[in-house]
Amino acid sequence: MLQGFFQIALTLLIVVALTPILGDYLARVFMGNKTILDPVMMPVERFIYFLGGIDTQKDMTGQQYASALLISNSVMAILVFLLLIFPAKLPLNPTHLKTPSWDTALHTTISFVVNGDLQHYSGETTMSYLAQVAAMGFLMFVAPATGAGVGIAFIRGLTGRPLGNFYVDLTRFITRVLLPISFVGAVLLLMTGVPETFSPPATVTTLEGATQTIARGPVAHFESIKMLGENGGGFFGVNSAHPYENPNGASNLLEIVAQLCIPTAFIYTYGVFIGNKKQTWLLFWMVFAIFVVLITMSAVVEYQGNPLVNYRLGGQQPNLEGKEVRLGWAQTALFAVTTTGTMTGAANGAFDSLMPTTNFCTLLNMFLQVIWGSLGIGTAHLFIYLLLAVFLSSLMVGRSPEFLGRKIERWEITLIGLVLLIHPLLILFPTSITLTFPTLAGVNNPGFHGLIQVVYEYASAASGNGSRMVGLGNSQPASTALWWNLSTSLTLWAGRFIPIITLLLLADSMYHKKPTPMSSMTLQTDTHLFIGVTAATILILEILTFLPVLTLGPLAEAFQLGIGH
Repeated sequence: MLQGFFQIALTLLIVVALTPILGDYLARVFMGNKTILDPVMMPVERFIYFLGGIDTQKDMTGQQYASALLISNSVMAILVFLLLIFPAKLPLNPTHLKTPSWDTALHTTISFVVNGDLQHYSGETTMSYLAQVAAMGFLMFVAPATGAGVGIAFIRGLTGRPLGNFYVDLTRFITRVLLPISFVGAVLLLMTGVPETFSPPATVTTLEGATQTIARGPVAHFESIKMLGENGGGFFGVNSAHPYENPNGASNLLEIVAQLCIPTAFIYTYGVFIGNKKQTWLLFWMVFAIFVVLITMSAVVEYQGNPLVNYRLGGQQPNLEGKEVRLGWAQTALFAVTTTGTMTGAANGAFDSLMPTTNFCTLLNMFLQVIWGSLGIGTAHLFIYLLLAVFLSSLMVGRSPEFLGRKIERWEITLIGLVLLIHPLLILFPTSITLTFPTLAGVNNPGFHGLIQVVYEYASAASGNGSRMVGLGNSQPASTALWWNLSTSLTLWAGRFIPIITLLLLADSMYHKKPTPMSSMTLQTDTHLFIGVTAATILILEILTFLPVLTLGPLAEAFQLGIGH
């Protein structure tokens, strides 16, 4: 037990140490300051701007930034969809895989465009090497860079700066952050045993004399950007539980740190922009504290195991169902909370086999979206709650609601309300339809666990997470796959772009506010008291919103198993 918690603590210490280093670097990249990669990347970027006819000196309004984002993402979605429906006729298909169904191709395209990477297929039996590298691999860079651009534009607007240029932000984040770090990560993963080859699957003879086909492919670079960009889509069907994606403890550590390093650094980057490191660290430790609580809850309950199994065994055993023995209960619990907190969506174990309390934590992460949230956008969501806490606190003490010298008025509160309301709507509305017509959707798990599986699917789609639980008929050739592909595609698209557009409009509104000087009546936002109010606002608002689901799902199942008695 102590060894497991020591591994968790060591991983978190590494992340904390990396936060100011990478956070300061991100600030330099997006503030246009000199970086160590300038001699290499500046010529590349100038060539890209020349090809695209991009005026790097032109700042965009919120509407222009959103329009550029939507148009570019839509064009990329069309190109990727066309690539996916013609894999059998294109090169790099050594296994001669057939074309996926149109709805699977559509769902996959939308899922990867929105950085959700929710997969209703197994990669090694559905997608060619070309599709995995040229389609998914391409979107694994562009989708997180899109989110990072929105996050930075939002920070700029809050701090009174122009929102910037979407194409410049997209390019710089890919060339200065994702490419160099993912390259280093791919090399390190190669050293741990992750393969990188275009050779076809290997056919071998087992010790019993049978013939076995072993899938392989260009996995190392795919795995690196999958984690760093919070993508989460697996090259293989079982994702990071596969020994070729995550062979040992060293690769597992690399993958967890890769998931956390950029979203944690984004909070520090905000502090560099406003010149207030105190507020940065207070926000960081607030999120970190909630994160640690959720990890601890999950790790403890996974170590205690299933009470029904323990009763039959006559003693306590960790819950090892659905887990890789080479990784163990502690690393699976840490990975599950990390991947749902960062909206990465990767999995090194079967989420369907996690204890109900762990499922409570993973669902809560996707409901909150700020622990640590989707890359860039998660930080913007955190400041949505910060603005709401400023507004509520100012009303209670009779002060004018201001943040960084800019007033929060009716239009800003309307936009904040839209961001906060669209998320539960996209989860609970399709969930209610699915549960009303269980045969349509192929829900075959009775009771509380079936509810968890359905809610989890739509929560994963709405938050852009991409992890999923088995037991739903959402993959071909199941007849119910069409329902899941189309319903979650709509949830994925709306859950991504409606909040993005709203965030950009909010940032533009804050930028155009006339700043007011600080006075004795200004609410201080860099105090422990205010950060406590912000944490309470986040938890109370979201828990009350989803309390019925949490009660009838993981909490009810936990009491059914005897946990808590």
